[in-house]
Amino acid sequence: MDFNHTEDRQMLSDSLGRYLQQRYPIDVRHKIAASAEGWSAEHWAALAELGVIGALFGEEAGGFGGKGFDIAVVFEQLGRSLVVEPFLGTLLAGRVLERAGGQEDLLGEVIAGAKVLAFAHEEADSRYDLAGIAAKASETAGAWTLTGTKAVVPQADTADVLIVSARISGAPGDEAGIGLFAVDKGAAGLSVRAYALIDGGRGGEITLAGTPATLIATDGLPLIEDAVAAGLVALSWEAVGVADVLKQSTLDYLRTRKQFGVPIGKFQALQHRMATVALEIEQQRSAAINAAAALEADRVTRERAVSAAKVTLGKAGTLAAEEAIQMHGGIGMTWELPLSHYAKRLIMLGHQLGDDDHHLARYIALGRAA
Repeated sequence: MDFNHTEDRQMLSDSLGRYLQQRYPIDVRHKIAASAEGWSAEHWAALAELGVIGALFGEEAGGFGGKGFDIAVVFEQLGRSLVVEPFLGTLLAGRVLERAGGQEDLLGEVIAGAKVLAFAHEEADSRYDLAGIAAKASETAGAWTLTGTKAVVPQADTADVLIVSARISGAPGDEAGIGLFAVDKGAAGLSVRAYALIDGGRGGEITLAGTPATLIATDGLPLIEDAVAAGLVALSWEAVGVADVLKQSTLDYLRTRKQFGVPIGKFQALQHRMATVALEIEQQRSAAINAAAALEADRVTRERAVSAAKVTLGKAGTLAAEEAIQMHGGIGMTWELPLSHYAKRLIMLGHQLGDDDHHLARYIALGRAA
């Protein structure tokens, strides 16, 4: 199998990498993360012009990508620079709109960088269960309103449109009866409690109290599952980018930090530990490649591949982050050293959209069902 990217994807990766290296260094990233918005509209517009957002969606939606490896090249570079702009929420919400159809105008504005989407699906009690939705949708005279809460929605307070899951019928856990709705920023009955996230950017808790909404789809679970699968590919590749930076930073430190008159990288015990880290990162990369390749496959193949990648991310990411900090010593925990922020992000990536325990159980269950 040829693991090299196509020429177009490699050009996008190189262009995005150069932009981030030149205009998005770690000090700029810190300022953006600490801002009231938690992301930069200026960089968002520039990246949209570069075609980065369009790479996440297919041609029918106005983009030029949308495949697993299009997502991969974008998010690997985003991970290398710890980008906090709302790419994951845009991918999740935009993919729902793309698959549902009929939302080409809104998607066109998103791809152009004119509007920002957020995906409001998870709830405080859902515990990673995609069907664990308690928020309610009600219809009166053809108009829909939503009531309920959504938890930890990135960029919830600054998104122009929220894509919200709500139950049309049934109880939490039922696979049928979940609808998807669009809620405009500032809609009546919509309130957001915003806060800073531990690894950069901002999120928020959403409360809906009879909030008017536009119906996107009545059979929402397959669309949610497809969007989350794309999100898992994105997170897996973001983790590859983060882990590569951690590995290289640690190798550079081992070559320059001296003890007993020699670089500590000469010590065999540390060499063995770094070899293990490098091996685990390559295992993580292989699982991410498999997930990207399976994104357009049948449901069971796709879902098992993305869950396997998430399990590998959780285990390899934790090892890479812990070893990087331990081999740096106390300096590895300091705010001033970029490595500490990469380690924090890598750990958090292991918990987004389901941790390794959840996805291991899911991988096993899908295998039995097949």
